[in-house]
Amino acid sequence: MKLDRILTSPMTFHSTTCYHQTTWQVVQSYVQLAKPRIILLLLIVMAASMVMAAKGHVDPWLLSIALVSGACAAGAANTINCLYDRDIDFAMARTRHRPLPSGQIQPHEALLFAIALTLISFTLLAVFANLLSASLAMVGILVYVLVYTHWLKRHHSLNIVIGGAAGAIPPLVGWAVITGNLSWAAWCLFAIVFLWTPPHFWALAMVIQDDYAKVNVPMLPVVAGNETTTRQIFAYTLILIPVTLLLAYPLNITNWLYLLVAIVLGSIFVYKAWLLMQFPSNLELARSLFYYSIIYIMLLSIGIIIDCLPITSLF
Repeated sequence: MKLDRILTSPMTFHSTTCYHQTTWQVVQSYVQLAKPRIILLLLIVMAASMVMAAKGHVDPWLLSIALVSGACAAGAANTINCLYDRDIDFAMARTRHRPLPSGQIQPHEALLFAIALTLISFTLLAVFANLLSASLAMVGILVYVLVYTHWLKRHHSLNIVIGGAAGAIPPLVGWAVITGNLSWAAWCLFAIVFLWTPPHFWALAMVIQDDYAKVNVPMLPVVAGNETTTRQIFAYTLILIPVTLLLAYPLNITNWLYLLVAIVLGSIFVYKAWLLMQFPSNLELARSLFYYSIIYIMLLSIGIIIDCLPITSLF
């Protein structure tokens, strides 16, 4: 990825120029650039990983440091993604008003913002946790920027499958913060997020596939159609559910509460994926599955946290 590709003048992409009126508007633009809604999901999974690794006894200060570091790393990756994709963001109606294509933030400002976030993330983890967790955070940024954004997103329909590994790294970071190593349980959490990502993202891609087709981004629904996409969503969901149960057996990291939560949430996920497969042209079902996938990963993570609390283990 070349620096001139990142810093090319916004006028090359026909962006408009918009000036901020207040300091609060500036703050809002930078927050939007970091994509906070995506970050929130990653932090919930990361917190669950830390609580599980610490068996419910997490130092609040260390938890805070790790979450801030994770937010900075994810924000840096998202910012560079926005930098790289501001040409196609301008071409799509739903993204045209983002800070970069609208001219609210200039490319060199966004790049400096991403660099600052990266340095903050690495420094906090290296100083207050350990080098392994700091290095993993940097790997997550590199995978998202180089593997997904630069290499795969515009060139292969498996972009979200392979590139989704970046979103699965936060639980590894969280585990490493607590233990300084990576156990089978940590890799199981990685696998859960890795397998959850395609059904989650492809459901959304079905809904907005016209936008992707317009800018020649080969998301699976665009290149293979809805029927193939729904079959893939169902297959990944079927694989995901038993993987979530591995934390209870044979790894024995979680207790009965998590097992119950995982079975109930997973059953609903499978049903929704099966229903979508029966009606692949029904975009409302795809939208419903997308929103449920968000609820699923949040509640599954909360289930881990509650299950690992000392008071829960008494029952």
